[in-house]
Amino acid sequence: MPATYLDTYYSRTLSKTAVYPSARGSMAADVCIVGGGFAGLTVALELARAGRSVILLEANRVAWGASGRNGGFVSAGYATSLSAIEGMVGKEQAKELFRLSLEGVEIIRRNIAELGLADAVPVPGIIKAVRYDPGDALRVSRDRLEREFGLRQRHLAGDEIGDLLRSPKYRQGLLDEGAFHFHPLNYARGLAEEAVRLGAAIYEGSPVVSADFDGPRKRVKTDHAEIEAEHVVFATGGYTGSVMPALRRSYLPIATYVLLTEEAPDVVQTAMRTSAAVLDDRRAGDYYRLVDGGKRILWGGRITTRTTDPRDIASLLEREMKTTYPQLAGLKTEIAWSGLMSYARHLMPQIGQFKPGVWYCTAFGGHGTNTTAIGGRVIAEGITGESDRFRLFSPFGLPWNGGPFGKAAVQLTYWSYQAADLLREFRSR
Repeated sequence: MPATYLDTYYSRTLSKTAVYPSARGSMAADVCIVGGGFAGLTVALELARAGRSVILLEANRVAWGASGRNGGFVSAGYATSLSAIEGMVGKEQAKELFRLSLEGVEIIRRNIAELGLADAVPVPGIIKAVRYDPGDALRVSRDRLEREFGLRQRHLAGDEIGDLLRSPKYRQGLLDEGAFHFHPLNYARGLAEEAVRLGAAIYEGSPVVSADFDGPRKRVKTDHAEIEAEHVVFATGGYTGSVMPALRRSYLPIATYVLLTEEAPDVVQTAMRTSAAVLDDRRAGDYYRLVDGGKRILWGGRITTRTTDPRDIASLLEREMKTTYPQLAGLKTEIAWSGLMSYARHLMPQIGQFKPGVWYCTAFGGHGTNTTAIGGRVIAEGITGESDRFRLFSPFGLPWNGGPFGKAAVQLTYWSYQAADLLREFRSR
């Protein structure tokens, strides 16, 4: 039997409860997808729409991992900056990649609208909030993105951001009204439902134990099934196992944490007077938003290379929340949880072809929702021959993650970001 969902805000408000069977026996398809998160489901849906036969294998439940536990933010961009991407691939290719990220936002928006996924509860607006005085830097960034990509954002000066976010911490912000936040688990299950309606087969509780990539037909095995397919797609994120060693060696599993407050609309309104979500600009920052019509706060933040839940998740996040908004001092946490994201050392998604017929679509940590959508689409286009846009990600590849030294470096880097954030904030007082 597939595992149950972790107890989170999303699993408590799940509207679609269908359980898909476990894979059994010998089966064949054009494409076998390993992993039932956003990326794998997007590949499945895009291929089902193109008339390809698809089998998707999920070790637990659809969107059981990070896809069903994240903050629910949908906006353009990647985990690393546009200037950093330009440094890696040049300005023109960086522009193409940023345009793809804009397309990812629209893929999700269009799926919600066309599939009638009201239970995904999309709410417009994401504020990028800054705790120091950036001078004209935010305006310059805003103007460039509008000039080059048509991305429109509204600058929030001190008084205006103070009216929306009643915190002594924030100095300026950018409001992207074209971005939105939503219920990721209901969205993911809506993708699964539509893919199945179009003929895809989804199997839960079906972890892959081995795979044979030799020959024109690949073979993927679970404990009780064998699937033969022309193409295999690995979309396993932070839960990638040893079946594809090159992929496992190339990413770092990073845990992030989220809490949900008790229902207290009057208290919540003393802090946030906007339905827009908030993304703290710090590299070691927070992300949060109102849910349940403004009755509760869903607050995320912190990262660690520890892959088990610390006992003090709630207290760590509560401290961040109440330091930012002292008026929330008496607000209680109802539930807290964590999930594993996958990061590559270059902080870009890993999207491409490992060898003929073997594809990967992973490493979406830090800016996952829109990038999973474009990853799923370009991999599907590569399989059908519609385009080779997946090659835009070729320069990033599958570099070694550094093993235990990589994990240590990530944790030390995060702590250094925290220290730098605090110093910058202190200097702006």
